[in-house]
Amino acid sequence: MKLAPTDLPDVLVLEPKLFPDARGHFLESYNRRKFREATGLDPQFVQDNQSFSVRNVLRGLHYQIRQPQGKLVQVLLGEVYDVVVDLRRSSPSFGKWTAVNLSAATHRMLWVPAGFAHGFLVVSEHALVQYKVTDYYAPEHERTLLWSDRQLGIQWPLEHDPVLNEKDARGASFVAAELFD
Repeated sequence: MKLAPTDLPDVLVLEPKLFPDARGHFLESYNRRKFREATGLDPQFVQDNQSFSVRNVLRGLHYQIRQPQGKLVQVLLGEVYDVVVDLRRSSPSFGKWTAVNLSAATHRMLWVPAGFAHGFLVVSEHALVQYKVTDYYAPEHERTLLWSDRQLGIQWPLEHDPVLNEKDARGASFVAAELFD
């Protein structure tokens, strides 16, 4: 497993080792020991989630204010522009964001620690995104940070307005959002 940093020190890009042959390929999408050796972290995943979306769907930016979730995100089909925002007041990167293109073609994964908002924009015809999380989904604690907040200035690769659900369209501005210490 290869490890690459992002602009936010705690957010990591992971590349699993690919074993291609005439039949296709094989890879370990997760190996606890190899993850721990590469990152120095040992998250305890409790739930796997999948979402399927079509081009120009934007999901996020989501987080749970209580029961915060670390996420290991990978794309099984298609490609997304994946965005992470640091919401930890005590962090040197508080209020900063980073983005990574994740695709089924590259097999890269993104580690998003607890304390960050996370979302993505589908840039292919459709995308199937899977992510492992370190705590259970708790809708009463889920919050949404406004994807288009001017203070954050996230540069989404949009040609026109994204497809959003009502919750994501009504996300909180950064200054009004509930944050982590």
